[in-house]
Amino acid sequence: MKLKFVIYIQLFFCFTIFSQTESLITKGDSTFPERKKESFLKNLISDNKNPEQPKFLLYPTLAFSPETSWEIGFSALELYYAKKDTNNRLSEIQSFNFFTLNKQYGSWIEHFLYSDKDRWFFLGKIRLQRFPLKYYGIGPTAGKENEQLVNANYIAVRERVLHKISNNFFGGIEFDFQKIFNVEFEKSKLNIPNPIGFNGSKNFGIGIGLVYDSRHNAMNVRNGLFAELAYLNYSPKLGSDFSFSTISTDVRFFKTVIKNQVLAAQFFGQFVNGTAPFNQLALLGGESLMRGYYYGRYRDNNLMAAQIEYRFLPFPFSKRFGAAAFISSGTVFPKFRSIQFNNILPSAGFGLRYLVFPKKDIFLRFDVGFTKEGPAFYIFNGEAF
Repeated sequence: MKLKFVIYIQLFFCFTIFSQTESLITKGDSTFPERKKESFLKNLISDNKNPEQPKFLLYPTLAFSPETSWEIGFSALELYYAKKDTNNRLSEIQSFNFFTLNKQYGSWIEHFLYSDKDRWFFLGKIRLQRFPLKYYGIGPTAGKENEQLVNANYIAVRERVLHKISNNFFGGIEFDFQKIFNVEFEKSKLNIPNPIGFNGSKNFGIGIGLVYDSRHNAMNVRNGLFAELAYLNYSPKLGSDFSFSTISTDVRFFKTVIKNQVLAAQFFGQFVNGTAPFNQLALLGGESLMRGYYYGRYRDNNLMAAQIEYRFLPFPFSKRFGAAAFISSGTVFPKFRSIQFNNILPSAGFGLRYLVFPKKDIFLRFDVGFTKEGPAFYIFNGEAF
């Protein structure tokens, strides 16, 4: 069985570059304050600022996958409290920008933004990329022998603008724009039919969302509940190429069992009604849910998946290192009456954690997910969910 994996390695090698830059800035200026001569690397890996102060991290990244060859780029992470008040929730903006030796490129941005007193909550992501997508067909029994590589330009913008209704309860509008263009399907060895939207599409959806969120730190939750119910309608009247609607639900529960040990659980469901293109069907896999499966390894009109994870944050004998173990299961299906037990897929794995910012309780995670098709590796800032 051919092993497919993706490895992300975060490289903190900015010291030389920025120390040289620092020497150029300070050269010939004997009055330059000593406190401003602190090296970039020391500031990068330490967390000496007061907790209420914003924290910005910029660092190079290196990645490799069989589809992209070597991938280089940089990531940026901004953490802050509204009005520098730690009674507010921790807001986070994270971006990842990359270029590969195969001349593929992309930029991802995700954010959780809370205003003062949680009056407003902005939750969203933006993805711009020229990147290969692996496509195996539609349905819970799509085989690996169906694998096709799909090259395409891809734009996705998903945003929630939510207003506080009551304590921890938010409501508002959601919108989603997705465009896939310059699509090139490799020929299938089995001559499987091209899916809906194989020559590209653009679709804009708008709807409503309800969110209950009692988390204080979305990147590493120790206690709390997050639950979202969202409805989106995509229509030619809104400029969409296809007419369909989606309902999604995402429920996450977190409980500190004993000091620094957290039990986390998640249920996710997505349900599509109408004629949706292949890239906007419900997709199973990825670095957050059903780790070990390539994102979109299985796709269909409907998806249900759940996972449970136990976290040591950190170990009792360490100040910075921890670990986690997780198990998940899920499936895709065209209609509810077609769900079959033997199509439910398992996934399990474990990971290591490193406490990057102690005062903001932010960990770097390294996870290995195992499935019947082999392992996959992930390194990211923050927990998977």
